[in-house]
Amino acid sequence: MGGSSRPDLTVGPIGRTLLMFTVPTLASNILQSLNGSINAVWVGRFLGENALAATANANIIMFLMFSIIFGFGMAATVLIGQAVGARDIDSARRAFGSAVGFCFCLSMVVAIGGWIGAPALLKILATPAPAYPLALDYIRVIFVAMPATFLGVMMMMGLRGAGDAVTPLRFMILSVLLDAGLNPLFILGLGPIPAMGIAGSAAATAFAGFVSFIALVFYMYRKDLPLRLRGPELAYLRPELAQLKVLAGKGLPMGLQMIVMSASGLVMIGLVNREGLLITAAYGAAQQLWTYLQMPAMAIGAGVSAMAAQNIGAGRWDRVSRITGSGLLFNLVITGGMIIILLLFDRPALALFLGGHSPAIDAARHMQYLASWSFLLFGMTMALFGTMRANGVVVGPLIILLIALYPVRLGFYHWMYPMIGADALWISFPVGSLTSFALAGALYMHGGWRKVRLVTPPHEEECRETLNADAEPAGRMSPTG
Repeated sequence: MGGSSRPDLTVGPIGRTLLMFTVPTLASNILQSLNGSINAVWVGRFLGENALAATANANIIMFLMFSIIFGFGMAATVLIGQAVGARDIDSARRAFGSAVGFCFCLSMVVAIGGWIGAPALLKILATPAPAYPLALDYIRVIFVAMPATFLGVMMMMGLRGAGDAVTPLRFMILSVLLDAGLNPLFILGLGPIPAMGIAGSAAATAFAGFVSFIALVFYMYRKDLPLRLRGPELAYLRPELAQLKVLAGKGLPMGLQMIVMSASGLVMIGLVNREGLLITAAYGAAQQLWTYLQMPAMAIGAGVSAMAAQNIGAGRWDRVSRITGSGLLFNLVITGGMIIILLLFDRPALALFLGGHSPAIDAARHMQYLASWSFLLFGMTMALFGTMRANGVVVGPLIILLIALYPVRLGFYHWMYPMIGADALWISFPVGSLTSFALAGALYMHGGWRKVRLVTPPHEEECRETLNADAEPAGRMSPTG
């Protein structure tokens, strides 16, 4: 299986193995968020509010793009995980090759279409006129870098499916260091490097993505990692129809889950804005802290999914329920601990964003007390979703999110607002999370998801070769002795 030192997720202590796999993924998520925050500081400080608004508008478009590639990446993670668990490395490489090949084709379409359609996209978002030219320069550079960025993300997710969460972390660190370090250099210029303004911020991100991607490819072959493709295996980069059906059929619903959550957030911002500037500022600060509360849930959910997929592929169903239980426990401890710390030190944490004497701090603290504990339920839901996703069940979780975030959460706000005012917004968080957790638990316990089989149909030529081999005396197993 090559020179990888990746852990075997189908053996050993479940809790420790899941934790050791999840921590690097969590670290990668934190680094990504910190990178975005650092770049926002550079842009806002050096170029002003219009430039910062421009990046915010561009980032909405980029989030939608990455939601889709995230869905395909998770589908590939499950395919690769089940194949690795079954000790079928050739099938894992086929799945990896199809995912990377498809991702490259998709990224080229997105890059070309994005460059041409960027003006229309920004107009659809009603980008403010002063920020429009800046946003256009920024997003066009980002679109040029899309192939390397998409491929890097897909390859990292594939490696996690194979049980390697450390290698993606290494190259995430490289990308973040380059991006954050080069942003001020490319924005302001130095020596022979011209001052590029906001395009320089995008160029730094693009350069970091290209370097990280090329370095990752080189590393995979240098270390002979299990998913590297050589010789005839390079043909796997031409996506097979059967593989594409699985990637699209499972990837699109998972990408839509991200979009559904993001759209719900946009609806909430619209409702919050009605409460006035002070409440909007308080909500913005609270959101900054909630971003970090969500990270353990996403990392543990991804870890549970990868680990459960390998064990399902290996036929180790006796371990799958215990993997889920460990994921639930880790969410309880890690997310619960973070919530307690946050509530104990909420005033100084909020002061980082609002200033120590802002009247919005008390409003933000009130929101925290009512809504923060909902992220504990969110994390538990993600663990259940992660296990079911490992066996290819993706539509049920999407429907659950739609129900919890829209008719339940918005319905609660609609009916309770006349009685409790803005508190209906903050209490709708735990109401929605409790609903999604209850529905996810019901689907996990009684949904029959264990009977699903995520199997890519065998290639027609391979079937023919197998049948021919079986017809020959040398192609059959013969008793000995």
